[in-house]
Amino acid sequence: MKRLSEKPIQYLLLLSAVAAIFIVLLIFVFIFMEGLPVISKYGLAHFVSGRLWHPGDSEFGLLPMIIGSIYVTLGALVMGVPLGIGCAIFLAEMAPRKMTVLVRPVIELLAGIPSVVYGFYGLVVLVPLIRELFGGRGFSVLAGSIVLAIMILPTIVNISEDSIRAVPREYKEGSFALGATHWQTIKKVILPSARSGIITAVVLGMGRAIGETMAIIMVTGNVAVAPKSILDPVRTLTANIAIEMGYAAGDHAMALFATGIVLFVFIIVLNSLVALVPKRVGE
Repeated sequence: MKRLSEKPIQYLLLLSAVAAIFIVLLIFVFIFMEGLPVISKYGLAHFVSGRLWHPGDSEFGLLPMIIGSIYVTLGALVMGVPLGIGCAIFLAEMAPRKMTVLVRPVIELLAGIPSVVYGFYGLVVLVPLIRELFGGRGFSVLAGSIVLAIMILPTIVNISEDSIRAVPREYKEGSFALGATHWQTIKKVILPSARSGIITAVVLGMGRAIGETMAIIMVTGNVAVAPKSILDPVRTLTANIAIEMGYAAGDHAMALFATGIVLFVFIIVLNSLVALVPKRVGE
């Protein structure tokens, strides 16, 4: 009877999994059907490596947006990863229990804040601050990187902390028994054992950064030109789609779907990297 009562739940879970896969496949097919014609028409090499984005003149070069996405994402990782991993180490190994109970909900709250709020904060605070300190317009790669670094913190902190806490206690006790200090134990034993989870956190944070749209639109300036420094304005792939899709038609609209294909490939590659990370603690 117990096995019979579990059958409907098993079928329901199977149906949910199949539905999720089917929806992803539908999105995949739709984007490729809409975007491939313009890639075939102008050529993949020209589309990906072209430096000019002038839809009115049938110039669809995505290279400035690709470079912009990479710059902003790398900047966010440079700032967000050390801070996130450091916070995870502090919460898992050093913070008093009372402080952990207070700090962890605050970090989790960051994940629930709408991206437009982050963008508005960047627009009102970061952009004028960068303009005052470094000159220029303030709308820049730097502003986008700072906003994204804050946005990816919850992902990196939560997953890294869980990975650190999952390291068997015997590893830590054995290190102490051999005379290692707490920091030596963290550096030489705990972090190497938890590296698979930490790498996964970084890759997932990178995926969040690449896919962010609204906050980036508000602080980066949205100029379709490859930036020469972190203080130059920039446009990302996601921003390119969001800004122009409302009025695009013909080849212009198909070029934006092709932009989605490039973005889709980026996300697939990142998810594949997560799948390659060893799963066992200490592996």
